[in-house]
Amino acid sequence: MSGAKHRIYTMSFAGVYPHYITKAEKKGKTKEDVDTIIFWLTGYDKNSLERILKNKTNFERFFEEAPRFNPNASKITGVICGYRVEEIEDKLMQKVRYLDKLIDELAKGKSMEKILRK
Repeated sequence: MSGAKHRIYTMSFAGVYPHYITKAEKKGKTKEDVDTIIFWLTGYDKNSLERILKNKTNFERFFEEAPRFNPNASKITGVICGYRVEEIEDKLMQKVRYLDKLIDELAKGKSMEKILRK
């Protein structure tokens, strides 16, 4: 990939966020569940997430500016989008896929305790 950024990096987090919620709600989960996962993974809170959504912050900045990326994220393993998340070398892509994987686990009915690697 000759220096070109993956298109997910330049996508607005606000553009994808509703899809996370829809995926969760289809399985009886809530927006609050999705937010809990985002807060756990990134250290953002309700106010900072609202600002990100309002400002249409892209994925790259969303992860670069995360107040406290959870050290337990390395416990997230498994396959998402055909890749083993623990083997993704591009650290930014790995963070994106960690979030995808957690939302996927939520939609599959995993308990929040297991999702948040407690």
